[in-house]
Parts: sequence; C-alpha cells; structure tokens
Amino acid sequence: MLNGIIEIDVHGKNVEAAIEEIRKCLDNAKPGVYRIRIIHGYHGGIRIRDGIRDEFSYGREPKVKRITMGNNQGITELVLREF
Repeated sequence: MLNGIIEIDVHGKNVEAAIEEIRKCLDNAKPGVYRIRIIHGYHGGIRIRDGIRDEFSYGREPKVKRITMGNNQGITELVLREF
C-alpha cells in the first residue's frame, strides 16, 4: 500500500478473475485506503477495463464513489473516498 492507495496488477487474468481479485481487495481495504489502482494494461486490458466499469460504476458498489483513469490508459482507479 502506498499512502492510502492499494495497487493491484491483473495483467493476464480474464475479466471474471480480475473482478474477483478487485472485489477481495475492496472487501479487505482498511479505513485509511482511499483509492485502489488497478493495472490492467492497454492493448490486452481493454476487456478488463470495460468489465471494471460495468461492475463498479453507476452506484453498483457502495464503497466506490467514482472511477477514474490513471496516469496512462492501462490503469483504472477506484476512488473510495476523496483525499
């Protein structure tokens, strides 16, 4: 964990396995965690990125306030609370 940010790498996983890992991370996140950074890659990670958006956006997961793109297109971040 980096200063309230959990970073997980789901390269090479299928969408279901990636979402399962993200969900475990969400369930185990301590109160100090305000963001989960998911590294899914760009070229092969588009399906995972889209799956993350479908699963965790639009109020479907109460812990996730919003979803943002990371510093590059291969990263998606789940914002749990504002810092």
